[in-house]
Amino acid sequence: MTDDDADGEVPREEFHEDPIGHAAVRAGMTAGDLAAEYGKAGIGAAKMGRAVDVYAEMLARDDVTNFFGLAGAMVPGGMRQVVTDLIRDGHIDVLVTTGANLTHDSIEAIGGKHHHGRTGPEGQERDHDERLRDEGVDRIYNVYLPQEHFTLFENHLREHVFPAFEGPVAISEFTRELGRANAAANADVDEDAGIAAAAYENDVPVFVPAIQDSVLGIQAWMHSQVSEFTLDALADLTNVTDVAFDAERTGATVVGGGVPKNFVLQTMLTVPEAYDYGVQLTTDPASTGGLSGATLDEARSWGKLEKSAQNVTVLGDATITLPLLVAAARDRLD
Repeated sequence: MTDDDADGEVPREEFHEDPIGHAAVRAGMTAGDLAAEYGKAGIGAAKMGRAVDVYAEMLARDDVTNFFGLAGAMVPGGMRQVVTDLIRDGHIDVLVTTGANLTHDSIEAIGGKHHHGRTGPEGQERDHDERLRDEGVDRIYNVYLPQEHFTLFENHLREHVFPAFEGPVAISEFTRELGRANAAANADVDEDAGIAAAAYENDVPVFVPAIQDSVLGIQAWMHSQVSEFTLDALADLTNVTDVAFDAERTGATVVGGGVPKNFVLQTMLTVPEAYDYGVQLTTDPASTGGLSGATLDEARSWGKLEKSAQNVTVLGDATITLPLLVAAARDRLD
C-alpha cells in the first residue's frame, strides 16, 4: 500500500493541472486574438483553438504539401473567395472537390450570381418550393439560383471546354481546361474568376472523384454521347498518388465529408507515408458511424495519418468555422 493509498487519495495519472481560462472578447480583436481566447476555453471553443494551431503550423512549413478537400455547398454558401485566395497564396497544393462546387464556381466566373433567399415558413415549405419551381429558381437552403444560369454554364462548356478534347481524358486535366476557360471568359465579368481559374493559373490540380454527381458531370456525359470524349477517373489515382509520393511532409484540410474527404485521406494508402497534419471541419458527429463524421483519429487506425500526426476535428457549420480558421491562421503567419 502506498502513502497515497493510506491517506485515501488515488494517484492521478491522467489528470494534469491545466485550468480552463475564460475567453475575453473586446472591440478591435483580430481573428487570431479570438482564436487564442478560444484556446483558453473548453468544449467546441477548445477544438477551434487547437485547429488554428495545427492549421497555422501546416501552412507555415515550406516542406508540407497541403491537400484540401471541399465538399458541401461551399460555393453557393459564400466560401468561394476564401478558397480562391488560399490557392493564390500557395496554401493549397491539391484540391479535391465536388462537381457541384465547380459548377457553381464556373457560373459566377462567367457572369451568373447566387442570391440571398429563405427557407419556407413552417407549415408552408412545400408551397414555397413549388412557387420557386414555377418561377424557375433553384434553392440551396437559404440561397437561390435562377435556372437560366445553368443554361449559361452549359453553353460555356460546349463552346469553350469540350472542344479541347478528343477521346479519354483524366478528370484533373478536364478541370484544368475548365479553369482556363473560366479565366478567359471572366475578363468582362464583375466577379472574381474563382476557384478553377485560380487553380489553373497556379498549377494546382483539381480532382473531382464523383464528377458524375453534378450538372458538370451530366453535361460531360451528354457530350460523351455524341463524341469520343470520356472522363478517365482511374487516371486521377495516378496523378494524385504522384503528388503524395513526392511530398516530404503532407497535411490534410477537410471541409465537410463525403467523397472529397475520403479521396484526400485514402491517397495515403497508396504511398509509404501518411499525413503529418490534419484538420477537419464537419457538421456530422462520429457516433453515426458515417464517413462524414468519422474523426481523423479514426483515419489514423487505417494508416492515413501518421501515429505522431497533429490533428483535430471541429464540429460546426463550415461557413462559420472555415473563415475563422483561415483568418486566424493568416494572423499567425503575419
